[in-house]
Amino acid sequence: MADFDYDLFVIGGGSGGVRSARLAASLGKRVAIAEEYRFGGTCVIRGCVPKKLFVYASQYHEHFEDAVGYGWSVGETSFDWKKLIAAKDKEIARLEGLYRKGLESAGAEILETRAELAGPNSVRLVKNGRVVTAERIVIAVGGAPNPHASLPGHELCISSNEAFHLEELPRSIVIAGGGYIAVEFANIFHGLGVDTTLIYRGKEILSRFDQDMRRGLHEAMEAKGIRILCHDVIEKVEKTPADGLRVTTKNNGTLSADQVMLALGRDPNTSGLGLEAAGVVTNERGAIVVDAYSRTNVPGIFAFGDVTDRVQLTPVAIHEAMCFIETEYKNNPTRPDHDLIATAVFSQPEIGTVGLSEEEAARRYPEIEVYRAQFRPMKATLSGRNEKMIMKLIVNAADRRVIGAHVLGHDAGEMAQLLGITLKAGCTKDDFDRTMAVHPTAAEELVTMYTPSYRVRNGERV
Repeated sequence: MADFDYDLFVIGGGSGGVRSARLAASLGKRVAIAEEYRFGGTCVIRGCVPKKLFVYASQYHEHFEDAVGYGWSVGETSFDWKKLIAAKDKEIARLEGLYRKGLESAGAEILETRAELAGPNSVRLVKNGRVVTAERIVIAVGGAPNPHASLPGHELCISSNEAFHLEELPRSIVIAGGGYIAVEFANIFHGLGVDTTLIYRGKEILSRFDQDMRRGLHEAMEAKGIRILCHDVIEKVEKTPADGLRVTTKNNGTLSADQVMLALGRDPNTSGLGLEAAGVVTNERGAIVVDAYSRTNVPGIFAFGDVTDRVQLTPVAIHEAMCFIETEYKNNPTRPDHDLIATAVFSQPEIGTVGLSEEEAARRYPEIEVYRAQFRPMKATLSGRNEKMIMKLIVNAADRRVIGAHVLGHDAGEMAQLLGITLKAGCTKDDFDRTMAVHPTAAEELVTMYTPSYRVRNGERV
């Protein structure tokens, strides 16, 4: 066997990279992990975690309003952006410390430097130029916001990265995009009192989600006061003499804003990684091509997480890392399971979903049953808030298996996690029907929709 400096070298200190490094080190392997920025990756440092904290912060103005209907007298309220940023930074630093502590306790060597491939089994540490060798190399460097460099004035815009560190809360913002990030930040900024416009080239926000969820959220956001411009794009962004920004759109004239945020997708973070030196193959988007076991075309080099552009979700990267450990170090070949992944959009109201949308199910199955309920949640009765929840179950008529579950409303993400277990277990609509309801809850609707709202046969509603 060749004599390597390390059994495993991990490039990237995000959720997937840290998990693989920590687990391998705990098994007694010689492990090093290199990270050029901060440990925790996109999710912990500038993604899911700080975003969810911002979501909570942006909901309080509605909580204060709702409290009146329940007998509370709420005094004058105010919001301090700088206090939120400081509290968020403190929590992120705490979490980063836990990531580091976990690695150190397991015995992994932490290298605070950018690392690039120098060959099939070698890595160059950019900070000092040293080249080290490893029997196995994991690439888990994640992705980065697409800067949309072809847009005139793109350098005047921010991405979600900068949104977490703005010195001042803008009075107005235009957000380009219609996916998770764009929709969530539109709700966050609006909830914090910012005049918010969302502009999206498609006909409806959140492509690939169930149409009822998309339309329901769109209507709820507009009812709150968020301006949504579909079928439109930004053509250019210019700085105005008053230090604001002028946004020229294709179909809606010009818009003025303090900030413009581009949320137009994320790209695999493979530029300058030395993939060519090692012969690692990428696809047309720059994503590293891997097989079912996260192996690249080069023996001994693996990749997982967003850099492979399979499923861009933190739990997926962690799952892929755990499968790598099982396969490579425990003699238990394990493929990552990317089927029936529950997910949530932390919009306001939330969307929680798992399985097929009605539209996708209708294309795959000769006949489906759709169970749909729309109602006012109990919490809104005394608050007087005009909001609706939507719940849908998509059932394959042939075997009664539930193949899709979708929720729009409070705590939808929490429900989606439990629905994910249910669908993963292959439960049928009959299993739902014989499950006793928990009353009074919104979730009880999921087990009390006994009659189909309608059926779809060969793509046509009947």
